[in-house]
Amino acid sequence: MYIDLLVIIIGLIVVVMFFKKFSSFVFFMAIVEIFLRIVAFVKSNIGLKDVSYILGKYFPENIFAIIDKYTYKMDTVNTVLKWCFVFIMTIFLSYIIKIFLKKKKI
Repeated sequence: MYIDLLVIIIGLIVVVMFFKKFSSFVFFMAIVEIFLRIVAFVKSNIGLKDVSYILGKYFPENIFAIIDKYTYKMDTVNTVLKWCFVFIMTIFLSYIIKIFLKKKKI
């Protein structure tokens, strides 16, 4: 039931406790989002019904799906959480752009 939410919350707590930087929090959220999107792609394109079922049952499509799942009756909370996530992803994008621009030759 709440396994997906618990895994993300425990992961966030571990990241905040060990790394203690806001950038680590942002990178963790981006890693989770990218992982969930890759799993969703594999689920829809693998062609094996059993594997697709298991992936669909245990892995949500993305972070927005998790937010919708647990705040579907609270429209204001849902909207605020989604905008917070968009803000975090915008910060992640700025980090990636900075890293890309600082990169010299490969």
